[in-house]
Amino acid sequence: MAVIEDRRDNPPEKSYTTKLFRGGVPKIGEKIMEEAAEVVEAAGEEGDEGRQHLIYEAGDLIYHLLVMLGHREISLSEVEAELARRFGVSGIDEKAARPPK
Repeated sequence: MAVIEDRRDNPPEKSYTTKLFRGGVPKIGEKIMEEAAEVVEAAGEEGDEGRQHLIYEAGDLIYHLLVMLGHREISLSEVEAELARRFGVSGIDEKAARPPK
């Protein structure tokens, strides 16, 4: 995350992360959706090769998610705090407590 934040604050010209930041939410979001689909596809693959493919694709997805968080200046500690807030609360109960859209 520190490297991603540094790329945001001091963007090197020849950096994929810089390119993503310049594309903003639309470009980063497009990559997150693409990588999420690849994670699901890899998860369905059998054997050690499928397992390794899933690890590879999960790395891509997590990287792009971290770029989005960095773009929005959200720290991992904020995400951790949100997960801690939910600890011990049923996902079903948490969803039911949300205001209607």
